[in-house]
Amino acid sequence: MAFFEIELTLRGRNLPTVEAALTEAGATAISYFDRGDEPILEPQPGEFRLWSDTVVRALFDDALDPAACLVRVAAALDPQVLDDATLRRIADRAWEREWLKDWKSMRFGERLWIVPTMAPAPEDSGAILVRLDPGLAFGTGTHPTTALCLETLTTLPLEGGNVLDFGCGSGILAIAALKLGAARALCVDLDPQALAATAANAALNGVADRLATAAAGSALSTYDAVFANILAGTLIEVRERLAAACRPGAALVLSGILASQVDSVVAAYRESFDIVGVSRRDDWCCLRARRRTGPGR
Repeated sequence: MAFFEIELTLRGRNLPTVEAALTEAGATAISYFDRGDEPILEPQPGEFRLWSDTVVRALFDDALDPAACLVRVAAALDPQVLDDATLRRIADRAWEREWLKDWKSMRFGERLWIVPTMAPAPEDSGAILVRLDPGLAFGTGTHPTTALCLETLTTLPLEGGNVLDFGCGSGILAIAALKLGAARALCVDLDPQALAATAANAALNGVADRLATAAAGSALSTYDAVFANILAGTLIEVRERLAAACRPGAALVLSGILASQVDSVVAAYRESFDIVGVSRRDDWCCLRARRRTGPGR
């Protein structure tokens, strides 16, 4: 089956109204894209965030009349739609795999590889593989916040330890830690979809028997390493909980922090942690700290 696509810019138009107009005109799928380069981190459950300059693309069956569909959309919205909208025909493709075609295997540190499920293993006899595809939960290694965490993970002494992935998303950090030698992992998240994705990814990677999931409000034990790739404001809010989850000497890895927010996060954690270092990629930073064992804990 062939398709055609109508593309328009949101430009302050009401999102539900735009979706309704496109659907009434016959759209079978609607997607949103950033026309600039504005990062958006994982939303809270039930929250839907858009960029300040959002492009809307709607897919239609080629059996429909493209011009008539566009006129119907303009009539439902405003005549200016005809000025900035574009039409293009799209050949049939294997859509369920098409969106993955540009996602490649990525190496972090010397041995850790994040590999798409359908991709061949890298030609590296010492490679430690985590198989993962993008899905409903945040975290594949492509975003700088996750990449920084993975790079940091490869430098930690994880062998035989218990780890906590707080705000686990896809579970990528916990799964990587288990592959790198950790004994057990607990993954915590607000979003039930994230917990389901984590469990599925753990099974795919053969570590389901060593990984448990729990809702965000669940009781925590103490751990040898704690990872939290969330937002800076949330990191500051949960600092006492994360500090209590770290045994003396435990490693703490915090990400999702903009460069302008580092000082605030450091100030929040300095009372209980020694700051080991801060790594940066683009405008994002990852903080590595160690739970104090003596006075000042």
